[in-house]
Amino acid sequence: MVELSVSVGGLRLANPVMPASGTFADGLAKVIDFNGLGAFVTKTITRELRIGNPTPRVCETQAGLINSIGIPSKGVPYFLETTLPFFRQFAAPLIVSISAPTVDGFASLAAEVSVAGVAAIEANISCPNLEADGKAFAMVAAATEAAVRRLRQATKLPLWAKLTPNTGDIAEIARAAEAAGADALVVANAILAMAIDIETRRPRLGNVTGGLTGPGIKPIILRQVWQCARAVKIPIIGCGGISSAGDAVEYLLAGASAVQVGTASFIHPTAMPTIIDGLARYCERHGIARIADLVGGLDIEEVDQEDVAWVGAA
Repeated sequence: MVELSVSVGGLRLANPVMPASGTFADGLAKVIDFNGLGAFVTKTITRELRIGNPTPRVCETQAGLINSIGIPSKGVPYFLETTLPFFRQFAAPLIVSISAPTVDGFASLAAEVSVAGVAAIEANISCPNLEADGKAFAMVAAATEAAVRRLRQATKLPLWAKLTPNTGDIAEIARAAEAAGADALVVANAILAMAIDIETRRPRLGNVTGGLTGPGIKPIILRQVWQCARAVKIPIIGCGGISSAGDAVEYLLAGASAVQVGTASFIHPTAMPTIIDGLARYCERHGIARIADLVGGLDIEEVDQEDVAWVGAA
């Protein structure tokens, strides 16, 4: 029997698979066994009611989806009165994703949702920062550190910082989040993208640009997970284009302790339990007793400098 449990950011999970924020809701309980997941991650909530971006909000690409949902939210009271009681009936820990436009807004929201039944907070710092002309917190190390530090002061719950891939040096951002007190990093959110309808010559999204998710971004986010794993000591949750057990294994080998599944669940609602089963079979096939032993197990062969000396001579 393979041991699938992992330790991630202050929590012990039964297995390393969980949904990505915004791709999961209570209705999926009619399709899959919620008690079989490693954790739940809520759709990002905000303090204020939000209707989201104009339609159309989603368009397909050759290798994924571009979405511009705009974080519609029913606010904190709905979460406390409706969402939280629903998830209390299941065994997996509940991770609450939160978003705010300012540092103080993040801190006050974190304090408000730090209640019984919430296992950890995932701070979506890949959202726009109104105190920095709309640039995402996680695009700038100083803004990342400021936001995470205030969040750390506001809650005693495990704190996961969700980073953006849309930055020049994600390892620097990862180090800033770790220094400010994050217990884990989610790497990463969607990649900025757009699409155009050539017949109408109009954007295919109502908000013009959006975030690319799905298989097409996996090689990029996988590289970023590997970079972050080399830069920090806290656990990493890989998120980007995971649609099979093989994808999840790649992320674990690159240094992630767990993974989040998003777009794949839209295509195949049973994607997460299928991935969990596939991870167990992979470990059995390779004689691996504990899936945690895969984390950071990428085998990089050292190159003999004499073997490549001819390159410099060219």
